[in-house]
Amino acid sequence: MPKIQRALLSVSDKAGLIPFALGLHKLGIEIISTGGTAKALQAENIPTQEVSSITGFPEIMDGRVKTLHPLVHGAILGKRDFHADIAKAQGINWIDLVVVNLYPFQDVIKDSYVTLGDAIENIDIGGPAMIRSAAKNMAEVGVVVDPNDYDDVLSALTKAQMLSDTQCKNLAIKAFGHTASYDAAIHQHFSSAEDDFAEQEIIALEKPMPLRYGENPHQKACAYQLKGSETSLLTATQLQGKALSYNNLVDTHASLKCLNSFEKPTCVIVKHANPCGVASDDDIAGAFNRALEADAMSAFGGIIALNRTCDAKTARAITASFFEVVVAPSFDEEAKTILANKKNLRVLVQPQKTPNASMQVQVLDSFALMQEPDTHTLNLSDLRCVTKCKPTDAAMEDVLFAWRVVKHVKSNAIVVAKNQQTLGIGPGQVSRIEAVNHALQKSCHVASGAVLASDAFFPFKDSIECIHASGIECLIQPGGSIKDEEVIQACDELGIAMLFTDIRCFYH
Repeated sequence: MPKIQRALLSVSDKAGLIPFALGLHKLGIEIISTGGTAKALQAENIPTQEVSSITGFPEIMDGRVKTLHPLVHGAILGKRDFHADIAKAQGINWIDLVVVNLYPFQDVIKDSYVTLGDAIENIDIGGPAMIRSAAKNMAEVGVVVDPNDYDDVLSALTKAQMLSDTQCKNLAIKAFGHTASYDAAIHQHFSSAEDDFAEQEIIALEKPMPLRYGENPHQKACAYQLKGSETSLLTATQLQGKALSYNNLVDTHASLKCLNSFEKPTCVIVKHANPCGVASDDDIAGAFNRALEADAMSAFGGIIALNRTCDAKTARAITASFFEVVVAPSFDEEAKTILANKKNLRVLVQPQKTPNASMQVQVLDSFALMQEPDTHTLNLSDLRCVTKCKPTDAAMEDVLFAWRVVKHVKSNAIVVAKNQQTLGIGPGQVSRIEAVNHALQKSCHVASGAVLASDAFFPFKDSIECIHASGIECLIQPGGSIKDEEVIQACDELGIAMLFTDIRCFYH
């Protein structure tokens, strides 16, 4: 590309602007700018020429129109050789570097009280036009949209007063991503106000986190933050341990989603995206010990999620076995010291509940599925007892506990629980009776006085007969099968209480 002699600066985010502009000035590069950017530069005695003095046309309509002019866009878009005569005839002087970022639309709409007018006024028009013009002409113009790139650009200009073709191309790619994600945020904001599912859905991702590999070593992988989302697992603070892997992120996310369903001190241990032990207790150490006790074999190498501060007692118990990740809202100083003895253990601070997305998206090769998240909360008043045998108060509390867990177990899913502790979990089986048998096997067939939760209805009474042999006293299930009466009758004959939720919680 040609040497950079003239730069246009027009930025909403003024982080790093002054040292960058001063660096350009010291290199003898002429600076032109607009509105607030010009005022910021003039306040620091950095010479700049306002765009209005070049176009001969003032900024009008409250700044809505200031750079949409041929003397600006011709100077950016023109091919230096092919359009030279036209530029000379029209009095167009080339602009070799465009430094632009956009009105803070996404910051403005975070305010729940934002008005339609405020949102609209923060839709940038001239900025995206200049960015796209410069990016299109990447062979001859550099474009910078991220203040984090200022140092690299200045370094290149200091050495040769030009950018390499590769650098220009990479900056242009970033610029197109910048405007695309900006437009995606605008589209998403206005379409979500009108319809749950717009005719087009555009999802913007940012801040890539490189991963060593995907689910398996031969698969490339990367993690991205959903643009506009301030809190996620990717924003957690890692205190120690190896970098998070693809599988670590999947499993830790699953553990936190399940943990969000509980208010009491609770521990969730996840292995291969399924809970293998969940327990609530009076303190977090007790919750961890009981969650581990639920299935210590499966928990080996798993993910621990806690919803209270990890104290020294809990940390000692954790270090007695092998785990990949432990995540909690905080860790006291003694716990940090204890956990530091397990150098490879990834320790994450996630200070608040991760919010539910407004929509869940799953990309399946060449198409995508989108749905509302399952945020339904079940209360005691929602339960309908359909059997002659009635559950005890303790069983009622346990079925709610089991239901909160089964929502986060891959279907077909069965959870056996007692005293706010899982005893056996049957995840992802291809038939319900296999899920029942798996959960009962995990609970060692000694579930006397326990409860059992099923994520969908029992299609036949065979599951009830298996359940009865284990000593389980109460079931919770959605109901809705054509065989409901047969299943209810089997429970009545065997003395098992059964509650219907009238709502299913499949999780694929």
